[in-house]
Amino acid sequence: MRMTMSAVLATVLGLSLLGPAMAKDNTLVTMGNKPVTLLGTQPGLQQMAPGFRLVDDKFNPVTLSDFKGKTVLISAVPSLDTGVCALQTKRFNKEVGHYPDDVVMLTISTDLPFAQKRFCKAESVDKIKVLSDSVWRDFGDKYGLLIENKGLLARAILIIDAAGRLQYRELVGEISHHPDYDAALAALKRISEQGD
Repeated sequence: MRMTMSAVLATVLGLSLLGPAMAKDNTLVTMGNKPVTLLGTQPGLQQMAPGFRLVDDKFNPVTLSDFKGKTVLISAVPSLDTGVCALQTKRFNKEVGHYPDDVVMLTISTDLPFAQKRFCKAESVDKIKVLSDSVWRDFGDKYGLLIENKGLLARAILIIDAAGRLQYRELVGEISHHPDYDAALAALKRISEQGD
């Protein structure tokens, strides 16, 4: 099988490990197989993760610096009231119990905090922190995940190490598809253990 130079470079750099559903750039993200435009700027891997401001279920501000010194997995979803987003959130809620206290998992959506609180209660989501980007859209902008004209976030998994660097990113190419849970959890284990 003949490989192009870009395929060889991607393999050498480990980018191929992010899975076939990974979007390579904003033009390859689709919603219902129709291309969408993502607003904001996607930070590069190995760079310091941009700070952000979100709100919890009581509209209290939560920032990335609140988790300083911890490994943070961020599960970005369009809306908790859809099937894949609900399953993704419940999966990480189940998984977070397998990690030490210095690992934090966040689900972030633009759902209003009231809707997030209702979802968490109905689905017994009580371990992962569910936060809203509905007020400032700060996270969506700083991570290049805000879908233009929709007010929703693209589906993505991000992992920030204890030193505050973005170490892993999967931007799911078709928003209705699941992320690669196994790859994300394996990366989380490796990244969190490097911080020990």
